[in-house]
Amino acid sequence: MTAPMPLNADSALEPCPAADESAARYLLAAVPRVHPAQTVEAVLADLRNGHFDCLDIVCVVDDEGSLIGIVPLSGLFGPAADARIDALMMRDAPRVQAHTDQERVASLALHHGLDAMPVVDARGRLIGVVPSNALLHILRREHVEDIHRLAGIARETRRAREAIESPPLRRLRHRLPWLLIGLVGSMFATFIMTGFESTLSLNPALAFFVPGLVYLADAIGTQTEAVAVRGLSLSHASVGTLVGGEVRTGLLIGLVLGGLTFPCVWFAFGDPALALAVSLSLLVAGGIATTIGLFLPWLLARMGGDPAYGSGPLATIAQDLLTLLTYFAVASVVMTQV
Repeated sequence: MTAPMPLNADSALEPCPAADESAARYLLAAVPRVHPAQTVEAVLADLRNGHFDCLDIVCVVDDEGSLIGIVPLSGLFGPAADARIDALMMRDAPRVQAHTDQERVASLALHHGLDAMPVVDARGRLIGVVPSNALLHILRREHVEDIHRLAGIARETRRAREAIESPPLRRLRHRLPWLLIGLVGSMFATFIMTGFESTLSLNPALAFFVPGLVYLADAIGTQTEAVAVRGLSLSHASVGTLVGGEVRTGLLIGLVLGGLTFPCVWFAFGDPALALAVSLSLLVAGGIATTIGLFLPWLLARMGGDPAYGSGPLATIAQDLLTLLTYFAVASVVMTQV
């Protein structure tokens, strides 16, 4: 069995430009094609006498070459020799076209437990398959890219994915754009703090909890971003299900953290109003962080962009600003009413 490319070396698998990141990039055309009326014995004989680029699956086609099902190679060794292929094949097996994005290809194969993904043309005729080793490479490559984009590193070249080895100026070009947005956001955070100077004057201890609240909101949001980026690209659940689940999760996290914080702050500072302000802020911050962590990737996905670009520094500064606004707004009400 031969292969058109050495899939054991990342350097040999360096992808084409983004427009070529499709099923066609990894397509193998010389694959087993059998008729549904053939027997297992006949198919095994054909496999022994033939020459194929991929034997991960056996594709079942009709007289016109249209794909009607697949049979895993292992599925040929259990049945009787005279068993017909149409009794063994997986009907309505998932299939993709040559222009289908490579991450979609790997996602479908993973979801359906396939060792290879059939590729068909617009009329449903079999072109070839994307083999198992290519699927593994795609998943690994997309995972590495998502990690970099979560950190706000732009996707440009192979050297961008190897950011730790890039020259300093290249690293600067990849990282700086999103961080400049963060710099602007930090200025707004300063204005928020100054805008609540009167609230801080009621109890200067409110300032002690700003770093902790911002950190916890960022941590909750980062977890959600990781779930959202992979979920939006690989999960087959609806967006509403993902968003609803994460928002409820964030509120539950905030409820637990706030519940644990309330007695600790009250005991340490002897101020129930301060403890209530911090605890309520944690509750709300949990819901805000998960909402932002899912909303930005989802919005970019709906706009046709990569959901990973809505994460990292951009989501972080949004979470920070909303957390500060929530905290001081809650503190203003609590301090004047309790």
